[in-house]
Amino acid sequence: MNSTLYYIYDALCGWCYGFSPVMKKLHENYQEQLHFKVISGGMVLGERAGPIGQVAPYIKGAYKRVEEMTGVIFGEPFLEVLDKGEMIFSSDMPSRALTHFRSLYPQRQVEFAHALQGAIYSKGLSPQDDSTYLQLAGEMGIADKEFFAASLHLSSVARETEDDYKEAQRFQANGFPTVIVQHGGNYYLIARGYTDYDSLEERLKQVLSKN
Repeated sequence: MNSTLYYIYDALCGWCYGFSPVMKKLHENYQEQLHFKVISGGMVLGERAGPIGQVAPYIKGAYKRVEEMTGVIFGEPFLEVLDKGEMIFSSDMPSRALTHFRSLYPQRQVEFAHALQGAIYSKGLSPQDDSTYLQLAGEMGIADKEFFAASLHLSSVARETEDDYKEAQRFQANGFPTVIVQHGGNYYLIARGYTDYDSLEERLKQVLSKN
């Protein structure tokens, strides 16, 4: 496999949540032909991070559009959290979790990104709490769940995650999801924003058909 598909997303991106089943299906169908790399874009960091109540009015409108277009459902536990407005929304810890999991199980990173978004947007789990990552580690079959969750606080994991943000910037991924394919020495943008499976696969096939 000489070609690589870069999936640039953010765990807190609602449209990425809607796109997650599409990417999961694409990975299942093309993992023998392509390297897949999931990159965290760092959508909610710094001054943007804070209680979810600060962005609740926007999310309450946006999530319905995501459901209508993609067919995914935002779980009642998340909607309850949204109404309370207290949960801290920050991309930092879920991005670290993706970075660390990817280093351990590179072949399962798409699966983990999918599970991570489900934990937040379906189950209403906090992206900041270690308990979220303990639960995810258990669901993903990681034997030492406590060690996995504790590792997210390591400076080395933080640095690797910063590299993800920088890589997303190099790709000029100023919106999520973004999908880029490296093939034959060239890079091809095949998705920016939500894209249905058939359209995404057709664009991918066009790229892979190039010499």
